[in-house]
Amino acid sequence: MRHRREFLQMAVAAAVASKADAAPESAKGEWRNKQPGMAYRKLGRTGFFISEFVMGGNQISPTNHEHVYWALDQGLNYLDTAPAYGNLMSERGYAHVLKARKRDSFFLNTKISLWDGNRSAVYRQIFMSLAESEQKKLKAAAQEEIERRRSLEPDYLVNYFPAQRAEVENSTLATVMEKKYGRQVDRDKNYKQLILKSMDESLQRLGTDHTDLLMCPHGASSGYELLNYPEIFDAFEVLRKAGKVRFLGVSAHSDPGGVLEAAAATGKYSAAMVAYNIVNHGYVDGALAKAHAAGLGVIAMKVARPVHNGRNNGTVDPPERVAKIQAAVSGPLKVPQKAYVWALRNAKLSAVISEMGTAAIAKDNLPLAGRKG
Repeated sequence: MRHRREFLQMAVAAAVASKADAAPESAKGEWRNKQPGMAYRKLGRTGFFISEFVMGGNQISPTNHEHVYWALDQGLNYLDTAPAYGNLMSERGYAHVLKARKRDSFFLNTKISLWDGNRSAVYRQIFMSLAESEQKKLKAAAQEEIERRRSLEPDYLVNYFPAQRAEVENSTLATVMEKKYGRQVDRDKNYKQLILKSMDESLQRLGTDHTDLLMCPHGASSGYELLNYPEIFDAFEVLRKAGKVRFLGVSAHSDPGGVLEAAAATGKYSAAMVAYNIVNHGYVDGALAKAHAAGLGVIAMKVARPVHNGRNNGTVDPPERVAKIQAAVSGPLKVPQKAYVWALRNAKLSAVISEMGTAAIAKDNLPLAGRKG
């Protein structure tokens, strides 16, 4: 048993050897929970040095958070959550962690989960009131926009969850409708006030007075949402001046390239968490380079999801995608582990996020962030 364990440790070390360099310990910026054996990278213009693995919060809850303490003990220093995760249970689960550990010993973000769905719902209500002929015109315009962005191409969409395609279609319909029907929407109520209310409720559930990052939109479906809603920036400034949040970020499963380019172009966003993996990277690499040059810190999400089915590190599917990662990363690591190793080779990424919902998965993945060489 001892020899097998040593062999696996050597295999992990060999796979990690091709990772991009971690930040030197002398680098200037904001360090938290720095532990030997963990590697850290700078999160763009925030100046935060974050662990190469971020703790995804989708499965965290008041009854499932004990393994987070173990991860923090290993040097992980970034916790991710959102109201949508576990139907508010993730933030309430992390509240236990915030009570047990010093608030300034790690970085924390939450998101505005209602943003995209609320925007789409508002325009869907307007859409349903229109004549059938107008509905057909709007649907055709939305389809043209989807084709222009290539947002539903299989290797770009990747299809991380059943509702993803519908989210893109509904969001795009809202986008094309806005030029003609936008005046019917109460922007202050549906955008700015929604953000302020959501953030205050998140802070209450978390049991803290601030987060280090706020991500809005949570799940942007295109760059349009970042470039045409000044209410996002107005709300952020209110929250920042009140000391409730420090930096603004965005997250995106769909059209991550377009979202990254838009985030960089605004000059307002400091970080982005976007889908990036061995399947979709060809669509995203150009935008990632622009974002990096602009000082936008990028965390890769959905890194392993395309090469395994579900949330169990031992399950893999479909075979043609698995073959890509097997060819890219040799050795006996599990397929999801190889996906993370592949992503961490990219120096333009600040970190990868893993939905480490159990201690077993955390113990699988965190050692991959050990220092190079």
